[in-house]
Amino acid sequence: MENLKIKIEKAWNNKKETWNTDSNIQNVVLEVIDHIEQGNIRVAEFSSGKWIVNEWVKKAIIIYFSIRKMNVFKLGPLEFYDKIPIKNKFKDKGIRVVPHAVARYGSYISPGVILMPSYVNIGSYIGENTMIDTWATVGSCAQIGSRVHISGGVGIGGVLEPIQDSPVIIEDDVFIGSRCILVEGVLIEKEAVLGANVVLTSSTKILDVTNEEPVEMKGIIPKSSVVIPGSYPKKFPSGIYPIPCALIIGKRKESTNKKTSLNEALRTHNLVN
Repeated sequence: MENLKIKIEKAWNNKKETWNTDSNIQNVVLEVIDHIEQGNIRVAEFSSGKWIVNEWVKKAIIIYFSIRKMNVFKLGPLEFYDKIPIKNKFKDKGIRVVPHAVARYGSYISPGVILMPSYVNIGSYIGENTMIDTWATVGSCAQIGSRVHISGGVGIGGVLEPIQDSPVIIEDDVFIGSRCILVEGVLIEKEAVLGANVVLTSSTKILDVTNEEPVEMKGIIPKSSVVIPGSYPKKFPSGIYPIPCALIIGKRKESTNKKTSLNEALRTHNLVN
């Protein structure tokens, strides 16, 4: 892989005009995208206790967009007109795909994943036995772990550019409630539970309210946290108004099954009657 990295970095530093004319560059890029498709290469990976972004893989994806030509793709009576082919051979890969789920070539989906009508973009990674529920979207380069439940209508943003930015990362055994929005490279650590409608950006305040004084953080939901949407007052020239935030109200108990429903997790913290 180091050899591919060197070649991609060299191609990236060349003029963009060469991307569409140099067959050597094109072949290297196609090889990298094929490795992403097979799960051999990831946009981001956990190493030495932290997530590392492989910027060169992002660069390969951007060059891939540049060298691809628009084409018509037909699936029975359906027609698409795009640069990137649609993923296929789901049966051979052990993936359950319900119509009209769509995944782009260059995304990796592990065996045991269930795709309800949803969308998975290029560069993304989905771990084993994860559920992507109805009308959920997995953005380009998003990294999702194993045994994760992405509920209906969830929007997982992708971060392809800027190159150096981390994509949205969701670790193993996480539950994401309906209509949550996660963008701008936020990190959801293992076993966290997010209630419905939690919105997280890189600048969203995350307040841990489990002790006498709140603890503020941004961009990360700690391991096993139970999170609900909240608000805090902010003064503007015309008055004081509530600003959305996320509230950490407790921790998922070790005794709680990792496949627990959202209601069961919230009931532990007296939030469900």
